[in-house]
Amino acid sequence: MPELPEVEALAGYLRERAVGRCVDRIEVAAISALKTYDPAPSAVSGRTVVDAGRHGKFLDVIFDGGVHLVVHLARAGWLHYREAFPSGAPLRPGKGPIALRVRLDDGSGFDLTEAGTQKKLAAYLVTDPAQVPGVAKLGPDALGADLATFADRLRSRRGQVKGVLTDQSVLAGVGNAYSDEILHAAKLSPFALTDRLTDEQLATLHEATREVLGDAVRRSVGQRAAELKGEKRSGLKVHARTGLPCPVCGDTVREVSFADSSLQYCPNCQTGGKPLADRRLSRLVR
Repeated sequence: MPELPEVEALAGYLRERAVGRCVDRIEVAAISALKTYDPAPSAVSGRTVVDAGRHGKFLDVIFDGGVHLVVHLARAGWLHYREAFPSGAPLRPGKGPIALRVRLDDGSGFDLTEAGTQKKLAAYLVTDPAQVPGVAKLGPDALGADLATFADRLRSRRGQVKGVLTDQSVLAGVGNAYSDEILHAAKLSPFALTDRLTDEQLATLHEATREVLGDAVRRSVGQRAAELKGEKRSGLKVHARTGLPCPVCGDTVREVSFADSSLQYCPNCQTGGKPLADRRLSRLVR
């Protein structure tokens, strides 16, 4: 799933290539992906792209006149920028992975695509990003929160730190992959309880959050959209590295599986050398 660094990089990519271009038309291939009807996609034709940004993990493409295309890419969504489309023929609804296409006046543009069968990519055309329910519920940006705000937000929700860190209403932008990386950098168990974290641990976690996300943004911004996934994978130390040696200490990276996700961690770095039990089978080791 694209998280804060990748969405920031995609926004930067659009600022470089699309800003200043006029929209020829927006085509919707997956009707279920477009969650709003007013303004209609046709209302964007003739408008100029004036900026691109993000709200947590939501991408925001801004057109003149105050219209926003706000997109949540979900788990399998992505943005593909085209210097030229293969033909001028309109998209056929329900065919292929393309959910939505934005054609620009110079023949370029971008597709929003979603792989797999779980179609959860969501696009909203609105006059205010706060009209998007997910944006309205976002907590402070994870990369921008100062220590006091960060500590207050984490302590506002009692639970395992992995789950709280990825709760977008607590802090915006961190997902499954970067939460594993942040907790590894902070040397914290993913199952540590937020109400038991000391001030020192919270300060370390805040610093790790800024370092991990900041480094990922620095590596990602300026990359081509097609290269971002590979860039993300190349920077990961524990996430999606089950069975491989931890690059910090050499211990074997372990995994805990859930119904629809998993987490990875280093026992030596994070849990005092104790492997965490699979929560489906036995009691957790904290």
